[in-house]
Amino acid sequence: MNKKAILLAGGAGTRLFPLTKIVCKQLLPIYDKPMICYPLATLMLGGLREILIITTPKDLPMLRDYLGDGSRLGIRIEYAEQPKPEGIAQAFLIAAKFIGDSGASLILGDNIFYGKLDFYRDALAIERGACIFGYQVRDPQRYGVVEFDADGKAISLEEKPKHPKSHFAVPGLYVYDERVVDLCRTLRPSARGELEITDLNLLYLKEKQLHVKLLSRGMAWLDTGTQTSLLEAGNYIATIEHRQGLKIACLEEVALRMRFISQSDLAAIIDRLPKGEYRNYLRMVCDEGSSTAAPEPVG
Repeated sequence: MNKKAILLAGGAGTRLFPLTKIVCKQLLPIYDKPMICYPLATLMLGGLREILIITTPKDLPMLRDYLGDGSRLGIRIEYAEQPKPEGIAQAFLIAAKFIGDSGASLILGDNIFYGKLDFYRDALAIERGACIFGYQVRDPQRYGVVEFDADGKAISLEEKPKHPKSHFAVPGLYVYDERVVDLCRTLRPSARGELEITDLNLLYLKEKQLHVKLLSRGMAWLDTGTQTSLLEAGNYIATIEHRQGLKIACLEEVALRMRFISQSDLAAIIDRLPKGEYRNYLRMVCDEGSSTAAPEPVG
């Protein structure tokens, strides 16, 4: 696997106003952690260690102050600006130098995945083409929608259709081969004035190089773009954590479980943390030791 990762944390956050008047959208809390921890944990659990965070000029200093260069987590984080929200696919043009001749995976900064991530690791192993995912939702008109034929093969994609042809939405997690930047350069802005990720996926579909993996009913996908979905996501995470006594998307724990850092590295991190429940949890994780049978990697 030779894929770089992009975490797109752009956008004006208008749907979450006035919350986003105070702080960057991706630093809003999802229960006990900033929102950005969840998509970042997904990338790390996929085994990706070179990550470019793309965000607005206003929000970039806040995100960099929080995450730094990633070295304490055993990863490398770089940053780039998206001055205006001109489409998800624009991220690949901004990231062209970062990607180089590698393939790339992209995740949206307000998407949360919880469950076994085998589907993602399998997608990252695909040598040729692109891979997107399908997740059954009640309100597909809010999303990009994928249509299947009788054999379960993807035959069409539409962006926020008024009359969806299926109930399978495309979550904000994508995997592409090394052609992605060149293909993005051929895209033209849509009626919304944006470079649409659906148009990029259609190019791969036309070449019969688009893989679509359906997420199982045991997988949770949440997006947090509205006040209601923000609250629902926080309640969901709180319920799971209280029940299990384990944290979701605890970046330091993920880094240890993935062996990006050692037990002594984690101990050094803990020593610099303020006293409190989060430090106590990491102390428990550290005391268990990295050789202890880790729980199934989840988002």
